[in-house]
Amino acid sequence: MADTITLAAIKSAAEHVRGIAHHTPLLHSRSLSERVGAQVHLKAENLQRAGSFTIRGAVNRLATLTKERLARGVVAASAGNHAQGIALAARLLGSSLGFPNGVPCTIVMPRGASMPKAQTTRGYGAQVLLHGETYDQALPKRSGLRRSGSRRSSTRWTMRRSSRARAP
Repeated sequence: MADTITLAAIKSAAEHVRGIAHHTPLLHSRSLSERVGAQVHLKAENLQRAGSFTIRGAVNRLATLTKERLARGVVAASAGNHAQGIALAARLLGSSLGFPNGVPCTIVMPRGASMPKAQTTRGYGAQVLLHGETYDQALPKRSGLRRSGSRRSSTRWTMRRSSRARAP
C-alpha cells in the first residue's frame, strides 16, 4: 500500500523548496483546449531549475536527511532529468549546510544518455558514471554502489526515481 501524503508533509515540502524551486507559470493552450473541448493549461516546468520538476522532489528528500547521512553522500541512477535534479539539490543543500562542494553525489547514467544532460549533471558537481546501455542496465550499478558504500563514489544513501532514500 502506498504511503499516505498528509497536509503536514505537503507544507513541509513547500518549505523545503522555498527559495530553491522557481514558481513556474501555467500557460493556456488554445489549440489543445479547442481539441479536447475544455480549458487546458500547461505547467511550464521546462523553465524550472535543472529544467524539470525533479528539483522539487530531490530537494525535499535530501532536506529530510540528517547532516551525518548527507555527509555519506547520495547515489542515483537516471538517464537525465532526475540526475540533474538530484545533482543540483545536492549542491545547493550541501552548500547551505556547510559542505563546501555540496553533498557528495554520484549519478549512474546509461552510456546512451544525452551527453548534454551528463555534462550538466557533472556541472552541478556530481560524479557521473556511465554504465550499461539503458536505464535498466545502469540501475544494478547504482544498487552495487549503495551496498558497497564505496568511498570512490562517496555514496551510502541512494535516491531512486521515486526520490525516496534507501539505507545501505
